[in-house]
Amino acid sequence: MATNRAIVLATGEIYHVYNRGVERRPIFTSTREYQRFLNLLSYYRFASVPMRFSEFAKLPNDAQSFVWQKLLDKALFDVHIISYCFMPNHFHLLLRQRIDKGISRFVSNATNGYTKYFNAKRQRVGPLLQGTFKAVWIETEEQLLHLTRYIHLNPTTNYLAQEQNLQDYPWSSFQEYIGIKETGICDTSFLRSTFPSGKAYEKFVLDQVDYARKLEKIKHLSFDEA
Repeated sequence: MATNRAIVLATGEIYHVYNRGVERRPIFTSTREYQRFLNLLSYYRFASVPMRFSEFAKLPNDAQSFVWQKLLDKALFDVHIISYCFMPNHFHLLLRQRIDKGISRFVSNATNGYTKYFNAKRQRVGPLLQGTFKAVWIETEEQLLHLTRYIHLNPTTNYLAQEQNLQDYPWSSFQEYIGIKETGICDTSFLRSTFPSGKAYEKFVLDQVDYARKLEKIKHLSFDEA
């Protein structure tokens, strides 16, 4: 496994992609901001979008529906989003690259769009995120499963949510994984061969809460200390 961005992001492979706010500053401070980032991810996962999301968001509802249906009909993706979690000052994405350079294009479009949105709201200038995103190649199915668990446990390991309330945290794909929300954003097809139900996956995640919290304290997991 490697976290060096010099690694090749290969088509068909899965990567853990993450970044945080410059100077560790908050990048999400309201429901509207979290939702904007989720909308950007949902939009830019499609290859060859016809316009910037900022333009798409200004269209009337019927025009948005027309554009969206065209994208769905083509079903051509830069990436498949496997899981995600947004925290106040960082985000995690688990992505399968579908087209050459798809991850780089997808992350660039989504984060640049979000930075412009965030800066415009606050009349600020400059970068919002800490340099180039980090990427870790996922080499095995076992690693993939454990990483979805790590990503979904982030609100608990960072004490934003108690384990008994983790299913209520709205800014991760956990609700979709356990079957209480359907967004169509995530590709969770690999779960069907491993877990018989959403409840089984929920147990798989919650069984490791204490361990994940201890690991977070010791290593801060994937994040550099610099």
